This record gives sequence, structure tokens and C-alpha cells, in this order.
Amino acid sequence: MQLKSAKLSLRFLLPLACVLILFGAIAIPYLESAIERWFVRDLDMRARLVSTTLEQPLLNYLDEQSPQRITDMFDRAIQDERLFALAFCTPDGQLAYKTATYPASLGCRQGSGDDANPVERLPQGPVHVSVKTLNQNGAVAGRLILVHDMSFIERRSANTKKYIIGLFALLAVAVSAITILVAHMSWRGWIDSVREMLRGELLFRSGRRAPPPEMAPLASDLRSLLYEYHREQKEAGAVDGRTWNPDTLKSLLQRDLAGDQILVVSNREPYIHVATPDGVKVQRPASGLVTAVEAVMRACSGTWIAHGAGSADRATVDQEDHVPVPPDNPSYTLRRVWLSKEEEAGYYYGFANEGLWPLCHIAHVRPVFRSSDWAEYVKVNQRFADAVIREAHSDNPVVLIQDYHFALLPRMIRAVLPKATIITFWHIPWPNPESFGICPWREEILDGMLGSTILGFHTPFHRKNFLDTVDRYLETRIETEASTVSYGGQLTQVEHYPISIAWPEPVPGEPDPAASRAQIRHALGLPEDHLLGIGVDRFDYTKGIVERFQAVERMLELHPEMVGKFTFVQIAAPTRSSLDEYQNFEARVRALVQRINQRFSSGSYQPIVLKAEHHGQDQLRTYFRAAEVCSVTSLHDGMNLVAKEFIAARDDEQGVLILSQFTGAARELHEALIVNPYHIEQGAEELYRALTMPDVEQRERMRSMRSRVRDFNVYRWAGRMLQDAARLRQRERVMSKIGKLSKDGLGRPT
Repeated sequence: MQLKSAKLSLRFLLPLACVLILFGAIAIPYLESAIERWFVRDLDMRARLVSTTLEQPLLNYLDEQSPQRITDMFDRAIQDERLFALAFCTPDGQLAYKTATYPASLGCRQGSGDDANPVERLPQGPVHVSVKTLNQNGAVAGRLILVHDMSFIERRSANTKKYIIGLFALLAVAVSAITILVAHMSWRGWIDSVREMLRGELLFRSGRRAPPPEMAPLASDLRSLLYEYHREQKEAGAVDGRTWNPDTLKSLLQRDLAGDQILVVSNREPYIHVATPDGVKVQRPASGLVTAVEAVMRACSGTWIAHGAGSADRATVDQEDHVPVPPDNPSYTLRRVWLSKEEEAGYYYGFANEGLWPLCHIAHVRPVFRSSDWAEYVKVNQRFADAVIREAHSDNPVVLIQDYHFALLPRMIRAVLPKATIITFWHIPWPNPESFGICPWREEILDGMLGSTILGFHTPFHRKNFLDTVDRYLETRIETEASTVSYGGQLTQVEHYPISIAWPEPVPGEPDPAASRAQIRHALGLPEDHLLGIGVDRFDYTKGIVERFQAVERMLELHPEMVGKFTFVQIAAPTRSSLDEYQNFEARVRALVQRINQRFSSGSYQPIVLKAEHHGQDQLRTYFRAAEVCSVTSLHDGMNLVAKEFIAARDDEQGVLILSQFTGAARELHEALIVNPYHIEQGAEELYRALTMPDVEQRERMRSMRSRVRDFNVYRWAGRMLQDAARLRQRERVMSKIGKLSKDGLGRPT
């Protein structure tokens, strides 16, 4: 038997060894060639970037006839470890300027940076030569020659070859060992185990026998592969090859959630009716949450349950507190919940915004927790739960709960509607376990949130913080690979779903960016060529407004030529102004603006224009299209949709986004200028860099960010959550049928 097993092993191993040797002989030379091509393309790109950077200063020094400045500039440039030498040739082919490292054998090389063969072999090693023709006033001013050292490519290629050979050797040993193991296993036991794996008995066992010891590693590996495949499929982003849009979302709902009722719960309502001397007017609040979720509700209909806070809200609802919205083209129902002043003060201003908001944001404001506020928070959560239960047409609706105002709501709904699919999305950051431990009612909040079927956060980091917090304070079973929490006999899927915006459709008759520039500058009393920065935030201490203004001040100090040529417009919508912390913050901001303006203003010029008032989406879009720079410098943020709205508005592919590293958006928009808002000098230099960035670089950065925001839009965000919900609902239906069949004894002999 052992002899037969050895022969069987050799029959596997010999062909395998031949294949691996043949594959290595083919792959290694091709890989070396590919690596060189990749690095040459990289050096081409670096050469273009360096030549573009040096072009204008060099032309200026040539006009000024300043050879020493040219020499100094060249010497500074070659301090880059890969830039070996620089030279400048006159139009008639004379070598006018060069660094000491410039090889004499190159002379005044002809051609351009797009030469078919830019690689030269010199005694000191291979170099990459790029030539940039400089033009000034319509005439050729000369040629800039850049020489990059390529010796690092050979070193990396040699290391790569060693790693590849080692990898093939390890792969051969591993595959051989596995093959021998398989050859010695009992074929009957193997087939039985595989059948059990395919039936899911080894992957998802609950009360079943344990897998055979020899199958446990394979079951674990297969479980990991299935999980990775599942995540990749979720990240794929398109349904049947189509991009995400309202029609895609509708088709998804019709296909996977046909007939299922969808309810949305949020504190803020999407439309507010306000009584004015001219009659009732409808307002849309300035909220990223409303902007994102309202786009979903337009696509899928349903009922939105929210706090009715408008002065004319009661006068516009029916007997069931319903009002169809949007007013001009109703597509879903708004159900309003009424709160007293005391309830609003305790639940919203108290526990939610003096407690949970600063607790979850690292903005160095201490949270305040009061038992009276907690009591109101519990009472209001229960009132919203009663509203959801009353609006539900069946015992298994899909409920989308929005944000930190309703941490207790999932458990309250689950108690009455145990079959409901509850999706809770936490729009703000989640702190680490130590920070969250400050909350006196931490266990109650975690228990409430784990009533959800699906719990979503913006980033993997926030998701991990939540899982760590649950692990610290509750007795649960956490499956890290599957990102699930088993608690109280119920499973909660915890995922990250980066929120986004609805990509805007073209607006007929909308002014182009040039017209928007002229319009805004005329309204502000600024010259047409005046540089403009824009910031759009709620008047909140987490948004980094103070640090942003300090960066503007520092930039004007470091670059005094910008004084009188640059103005920063800050639109700050008032919020929570009844709280002392917000009143103090607003006073501090206004004092800072006054000081900076007094320092740098002259005549009618002011470097900072503060507009502490609400602006409509159309007004904000005009500002976005008119500005050279948009600054988003939050000290801590879940996602920040202002950054994405600025990108969506720039169909001219111009403008620069400055983005705080502490926003969720910074994990997606890598082409923005990422800053630490606490580092004032860095913020100042990046602001100056943005204002002086060449158009071609702006276009490359903006084009990439626009492509990502367009593809990863709000419909994709909602679609991923609803797809997960549909999958879980389908699983529950199947399990229910299996349980019923088992209970009825179907399939047993009679």
C-alpha cells in the first residue's frame, strides 16, 4: 500500500516539477523586462513633472541673465536621489549650463522627452535621459536635459529574481507536501468530507459534529476564501455590469426586495414647512445625511420618519401625521414625530449633542452626561420605535436607522418586530474602547445597537473600533473574519459602507465655471483675476474652522505677495446655537476673523469673508465652481460630503481640494492635498501650493477624484446595504422553510 502511494505521489510530483521549472524559465525573463518598462515609464513621468516645475523659474532667470541662480537651482534639483544631472542647451545646440555630474558624452542631446529610446549606457551605469523644449513668446528658448540614475532598477530586478526563485521553490515544496498528504488520505473519507463542506456542514456548523482533524485546515482556508470572495463581490460596485444610479437601485429593489416595505428613521427631516408672512414655505436643511438618504428615498419610495421641527409642520400633515414629499413631485411619504421643548432639550441638545457628539469626535471638547438627558433620550427613542411599529405594514419591514440619535432604537424595534431587517448607519466616527468607556450607559447603547441586523460605519477603522468596544464591554462572540457579532442569540453584521453623494445631472442653462467666477467675484466686490478659497461647514467645533483661518493667516505671512490677491470665503451654517459650547466657539471664530482682517485688510479688501447663514445647494454649487481652492479641514469627521460636492461641481476639471487626514473622505480621495489641520504651517504651505498649482496637475488630480466620486456614489452606498439586507432576508426565508420542514417531519418514513 505504501509503495502504491509513493508511485501515486511521483505521478503527481514529476509533472508538477516540470511545469514549475518551465514556468519559471518563461516568467523570470518576462518579469525582468516588464519591471524595466514600468520603471522607465515612471521616470518619464518624473521627468515631465520636474521639467514642468523648473520651466518657468528657468525662463525667468534666463531673461534676467542670472547664471548663478540657474546654477544654484540646478544644484538644488539634483539633491533628489534619482535625478543624476541637469543641463540647459541654447537653441543653436550650445551647452550653456550644466551640473558638475552631467556626463560630457551626452552633449546637447536632440529630441524630446518622448524619445523612443531614452535609456543610455554610460561608464557609471545606465541613465534615463529626457529632453524638454522650452518656449517663450512663441519662440524656442532652449532645451532642458534631465538625466536620471537607473542603477536602482538593476538592483531591484536582481532582488526580485531572488524572491521569485525562492517563491517557486517554496511553492513546489508546499504543493508537493499537500499532494503527498492527499495521496495517503482515505478516498472515502475525503469524498465524504468534501460533500459535507459543499453542503456547508463544515463551514457553518451549528450543533453538527466537528470536522475530521485532517479537514479542519482546509475548511478554515475555504471559509476565508469564501469570505474574501464575498467582500470582493461587494466592492465590485456594479449590478449586471451597469453603474449605480436611481434606475439601478430601483431594479435592485424590484429584483431582491420586491414587495418589502422600506422605512427610514432620522432625527432631521428632509423637508421643513415654515410659516412666513408670505405663507408657508418649504426648506431643505443643510445636512449631508439628508442629501444622501433623500436620494435613496426618491429611488425606492417608502416612508421617512423624522422629528417635525418646522413652525408649519403640524399644519401641513394629515390625520396620520403624513405629508407627501418632495412637494413638487411626491415620491415617498414623510411621517412626522412631535417632541416637546423639554424632550428636544434633553434628547437632542443634551445627551446626543453634549454627550455622544463630543464623545465620538476627537476635538478636545469634554462630553457632558446627565441622568435627566439620558431619560429623555430613552423616552424619545421609544416614541420613534412606536412610530416605526405603527407604520410597518408587515412583521418584517426593512428599517434604515440613521445616526447617533437612535442608538437604542434597533433593540426597541426588534422586541416587537423580531423578523424585521434593521440597518443602522452611524454617520459619525466611533471612538476607541477607552474613550467610549467614559459614557455611563455604554452597555445599554451597545445592546441597543446590536439589535440591528446590519450595522454600518464609514471606514474600516471605525468598524474595528466598534468591534473592539463590544469585545471590551459585552459578553459576545465576535467573528473577526466575517465581521459579525453574536449577542443574545442574534447575529449582527458589522460592515463599512463609505457614504457619498448623488452624482449631479447636467443642469440646463447653468452658468459655466467662468460665468460663476465672474458672478461670485462681482457679488463680493473683487477683481476678476482675484484668487478665491471656499469653506462650507456647519458652525461646529469639529470642523477645524479656527485652524483653517490660522492657516490662511500664516500663508499670508509667508507669502506676502498674496495679500490683496486672495480671499477666503467661509460659509458656516448656524447649528445648535443654544448650547454654550457652540456659542463660545462662534464668538471665538468671529474674533479671529476680525483680528486677521484688521491685520491684512486695505481699503475694501478683506482676506476672510465669513457668511454665517444658510445657503441653498444651488448657491453652494456656484461658489464651488468659482473657487480655486476648497478647504475641508475637519478635526475629526465620519466622511464629509462637502469634499465630494466640490468635486462633483468641477466639471471643468479645475480647482484643488485641501482635505484633512482625519476625515473619512481622505481614505478615498488620495489626489487631494492631505493635511494635518493641527499643523498650521503645513496647512499654509498646502494652501499656497493649491493656489499656484499648474492647470495640468489640477486636471489630473480632479479627473481622478471625479471618476471615483461618480462611480462610488450614494446609490452604490445604499445598494450595498440593501444587497446585504436582501441576502440576509433570503437566508432567513430559507432557514424558516428548513425549520418548518424539519418540524413537520417531512422526508421521514411513515
